[in-house]
Amino acid sequence: MQKEEAENYLHKKVEDGEVVSPVLPDGVKNYLIDIDGTICDDIPNEEPERMATATVYPDALVTLNKWYDEGHLICFFTSRVESHRAVTSKWLKDNGFKYHSLLMGKPRGGNYHWVDNHLVKATRYNGKFTDLVEKEVKIEVFDDGKS
Repeated sequence: MQKEEAENYLHKKVEDGEVVSPVLPDGVKNYLIDIDGTICDDIPNEEPERMATATVYPDALVTLNKWYDEGHLICFFTSRVESHRAVTSKWLKDNGFKYHSLLMGKPRGGNYHWVDNHLVKATRYNGKFTDLVEKEVKIEVFDDGKS
């Protein structure tokens, strides 16, 4: 899915006369991908001079570009700050990553607990990008009174 097509999906949606958040078509995933330590060397914000020469993880490049080509949305979501946007965008382009958007300023510190009104699936990067597989895991959810 090209950036223009993605933008069409994400524009204003109206249901019953009210503007609501857009929902992607069935089968289309909206991947939020970290950069440092996930698709390349783990480089802290305090060493921005290393960002331009970070070593790419080849399996990340292959997998993410495959997901992009399959029609999924790829958004890089990084703890790098706004002043690192130019070097980050250039590095992504120079290394051949296909993507739709780049969000800077993700909170630092890890151990994220994401709360959202949309379904969120989390996958921890553990050293290798592959196709995703299904596993049963224990998760925390809000108590909605149902068992």
